[in-house]
Amino acid sequence: MRYVFLLLFVTACATQEPSPVETPAPPPAATIPPKQEHVAIAGLLDSARKDASSGRLGSAAATLERALRIEPRNPRLWHELALVRLRQADYTQAESLAARSNTYAGTDSELRAANQKVISDARAQRR
Repeated sequence: MRYVFLLLFVTACATQEPSPVETPAPPPAATIPPKQEHVAIAGLLDSARKDASSGRLGSAAATLERALRIEPRNPRLWHELALVRLRQADYTQAESLAARSNTYAGTDSELRAANQKVISDARAQRR
C-alpha cells in the first residue's frame, strides 16, 4: 500500500505543470523618454536664444551648457554656445566650440558652413 501511495505521488508530481514564475518588469531605460528629452532641449534652446537676443549672454550660455549636459552630442547646441561666446568676445572658446560642433555635425553642410564662419570670425577678431 505504501508503494502505491508513493507511486501515485510521484506520478502526480511528474504530470503537474510547473507554476509560472512571475518576473519583475524591467526598470525603465531612462527616466525621461527620448521624445520628452527633445522637447526639453527645444525649450532650453528657445530660452537661450531669447536670452541672447535680449543681451543676457551669461544666462544664454548657462542654459546652453545645461542643455549640453542632457544631450552632449547635439551639434546645434555646440554651435549656439559658440555664437554666444563669440558675442562675449571669448574668441578662443568660440572657435573651439564651433570645431566641436563640427565633430558631431556629420554631413550637415549648412551647419558646417555656419561653424566655419564662427571660426573665421573668431580668428579675425583675435588679430
